[in-house]
Amino acid sequence: MTPETFAEQVETIEAEIGNVIVGQRELVRAVLLGLLCEGHVLLEGVPGLGKTLLLRTLGEALSVEFGRVQFTPDLMPADIVGTNVLSDGQFTFHRGPVFANVVLADEVNRATPKTQSALLEAMQERRVTLGGTTHSLPRPFFVMATQNPLEMEGTYPLPEAQLDRFLFKVLVPFPTADELVDILQRTTTTEVPSVASLADASILQEMLGMVREVPAATHLLRYASTLVAATHPEMAESPEGVRKYVRFGASPRGAQAMILGGKARALTEGRLNLAGEDVRAIAPLALRHRLVLGYEAAADGVSADDLIAEVLEAHPAPTVVD
Repeated sequence: MTPETFAEQVETIEAEIGNVIVGQRELVRAVLLGLLCEGHVLLEGVPGLGKTLLLRTLGEALSVEFGRVQFTPDLMPADIVGTNVLSDGQFTFHRGPVFANVVLADEVNRATPKTQSALLEAMQERRVTLGGTTHSLPRPFFVMATQNPLEMEGTYPLPEAQLDRFLFKVLVPFPTADELVDILQRTTTTEVPSVASLADASILQEMLGMVREVPAATHLLRYASTLVAATHPEMAESPEGVRKYVRFGASPRGAQAMILGGKARALTEGRLNLAGEDVRAIAPLALRHRLVLGYEAAADGVSADDLIAEVLEAHPAPTVVD
């Protein structure tokens, strides 16, 4: 597969998803970029914006095994990973819905922290351990999770350790007036749009391998590390806003996410080389959920995206190779 055919395949998938999802092109592209990196993606937005529909449609467009977990306050870890069942004097492992290629964790922050933590090993190690026995998850393996804003009732904040497992955090915007009219036209009639399966597991694995093969120059790796360092208030690279409002900066996973996401972005544009603009474009997706802000930020109305924009302004993309 060439970079050109890679880009064409992505455009075809996006067009097919567009038969169901109105607008939201940047949102769809961000989710696909995360998938192409075999990384987990967290979508945040108020109820009713089509988060679940988008992820379910993506699962239909890919000929891979799809699993869904509806997170509720009474959900238990065994409902996610599975359990050992005694049958004919022997324990048999019954797999949970996490044993799929694409797992939709719907409204993940409505479950208790104990249940949320059941996803930690699966997301990081791509395996689960039960009763001393380790069970490997199928590959490729992605967790696509949705959450409602923490201000809404019945939500539990995700632990920082679990947030860090997500490659990207994508904010779901409210549709425009024209898009809302289109949504009403599509959803208030008897016609139900369908989605064709466009890529099976073998094609998907090939695309994932291509992302890893995209070369990244040393000065771009150093640039990603500089951006992550600039999110830490005690570092010399950090701008004034970070020093004032951030308690803890991004982990090294943030730099990994920028590089991997940048590689996927380059391929979706038909390029076989990583550029500084790719790293900068991915930075908000990779860093916004990895910053722990102090109470001063909430008091002054400063968001993680505001601080990331300040970091990017303080550190332009490098133009000269070291």
